Amino acid sequence: MNVLIVGGGAREHALAWKLKQSPRIGELFVAPGNAGTATIARNLDIAANDIERLAAAARARKMGLTIVGPEGALADGIVDLFHEQGLAIVGPTSGAARIESSKVFARDLMRRKGIPAAAGVVFDSYLAAKGYVESCPAPIVIKADGLAAGKGVVVAQSRGQALQALKDAMETKVFGASGEKVIVEECLSGREVSLLAFTDGATVTPMVPACDHKRVFAGDQGPNTGGMGSFSPPRFFDASLTRTVVRTILEPAIAGMAEAGTPFAGVLYAGLMLTEEGPKVLEFNARFGDPEAQAILPRLKTDLLEICLAIARKRLASVEIEWSPDPCVGVVLASGGYPGNYEKGFPIFGLEKTDPDVLVFHAGTRVAPDKGVVTDGGRVLTVAAMGHNMAEARRKVYDNIPRINFSGCHYRKDIALAEVD
Repeated sequence: MNVLIVGGGAREHALAWKLKQSPRIGELFVAPGNAGTATIARNLDIAANDIERLAAAARARKMGLTIVGPEGALADGIVDLFHEQGLAIVGPTSGAARIESSKVFARDLMRRKGIPAAAGVVFDSYLAAKGYVESCPAPIVIKADGLAAGKGVVVAQSRGQALQALKDAMETKVFGASGEKVIVEECLSGREVSLLAFTDGATVTPMVPACDHKRVFAGDQGPNTGGMGSFSPPRFFDASLTRTVVRTILEPAIAGMAEAGTPFAGVLYAGLMLTEEGPKVLEFNARFGDPEAQAILPRLKTDLLEICLAIARKRLASVEIEWSPDPCVGVVLASGGYPGNYEKGFPIFGLEKTDPDVLVFHAGTRVAPDKGVVTDGGRVLTVAAMGHNMAEARRKVYDNIPRINFSGCHYRKDIALAEVD
């Protein structure tokens, strides 16, 4: 079976790496892909949001299945278009993807279904939101309604910081139309964790839990990023908690989507805070997380293609999904200046020097005719490894990272450190 993966980051490289292990895989394509995916699949020079050309490529190359990585393509309606053309695809429709593309939509869903989440108020007026924030104690959370590349949430430690976040979203419009509405939320305290699930719209099968390090600097300091590393599983999240989240959050969300006439099929991601009152939702995503996918997929023992076909054919209940008990750690190597301004085009050295059991998933990379593999984004690579325990997984990753080098490279040295103290 020919398979197309839409996207060009480390998540898509991890998906390609796992799908390549399926005995049923024929030709594997990634659009647009990167220098890493080019080594195990065929890259197509089609942007992830060019959904018409992607559909044409799927028809022309007789793709048996398409798997969508980035949220933008889902929000733009790639699944709707493929369905209209009779093409098999895994992911939610644009209506269902609103669970991620509109935080206001997700908030309404959680209210209807009694899903535990932070208290908050929705505003479409800057002055009204400003007046409300001026009466709130800090810390306080400001969320832009729409998609903002993982940067639309500000956990403001002061009222001044909250007011600036409001102004950025609603007045300066740094997120464009995504900031026309905002949610002002209470700041939850506790431990943060992600639980993803496969779903065909009826059956909900949880994956293994993972944690994502969002802040750019060690000790969770500095601005938010798309993610500087991840690990799975966190020792504080046991099987009992997984069952609780499935029962109180994931299954009600999927049921609520079906009741609203927008059934959700694909991967549902719940970003959670483990509070004293129990797990509460911080956000929903409509796809695999990045960098969580790079720590979760190496632990998957079941054929990913079989799982994806079961989702597309609405028979997920018939698939038993197995996971390795061994933990996995992934650390992101980023360009100098990220998550702010950064330069591209620097040669990457040492990719061939890593140990055989260490995975290097490419994100912002490309092949330059005169330089070989060069940097081409803010997050450049994810170095990942499994181990018999978390300490061994960390050791493998951090032993191998110094073998890779590019100008301006920086990374956090404390990914999963708390898990081995």
